[in-house]
Amino acid sequence: MSVFAGLVEHLADLLQPLFHASAAAAAIVLFTALVRLLVHPLSRAAARGQRARAALQPRVAELRRKHGKDQQALQKAVLELHAEEKVSPLSGCLPGLLQLPAFFLLYHLFSNPTIGGQDNGLLAHDLLGAPLGGRWLDLLGGSGGGVFGGAGLVYAGLFVLVAVVAGFNFTRAKRTAVPGAGVGEGEQPVPGVEAVSKVVPYLSFFTLFTVAVVPLAAALYVVTSTAWSAVERAVLYR
Repeated sequence: MSVFAGLVEHLADLLQPLFHASAAAAAIVLFTALVRLLVHPLSRAAARGQRARAALQPRVAELRRKHGKDQQALQKAVLELHAEEKVSPLSGCLPGLLQLPAFFLLYHLFSNPTIGGQDNGLLAHDLLGAPLGGRWLDLLGGSGGGVFGGAGLVYAGLFVLVAVVAGFNFTRAKRTAVPGAGVGEGEQPVPGVEAVSKVVPYLSFFTLFTVAVVPLAAALYVVTSTAWSAVERAVLYR
């Protein structure tokens, strides 16, 4: 934690001439961009995986017809097909899962009053007056001027940005869903693939809840990463 705190402080010092009092917030955004660059190769692999799954849909449909309502046999056949073609139905989840350690580091860093026995100086930083260690839920109790104060306006801006990005992701996920992954009339769903396809379009909206309950620093990470994902998917899945 001390090493990570030093990294954030160093980035903030570098950005201070440009962002002044919001340098630490800018450092978190930059850190998020660096993390996303590191996992970008996996995002590209996930895009290739989606195209490969789309190509397999005619064969999946044939397996559905072959096994009828025998769900156990259908699931086994679909898994064997994906294994044979070296396609993972869950490959698209890897980029998000590998970002979790960075998110939890930021969460703990801005949740603890001390780090390594020393006062946590990062808690003194803010974004346009909103403390990086504060939470939107704290504003409901009237702290920081309440939800209509300066800090509340910062969160309002984040909520609007998240809602726009979530709406974009939802629309795009629905439009670019794997062909044939849905369930036709009278058909039984293929376990695994269909379940993921139904859940994915709604994941971005969960970000709204996350932003409300985590420290602002962690919320910045989530919002930046979500916006990055929207742009990345628009490019990779076009």
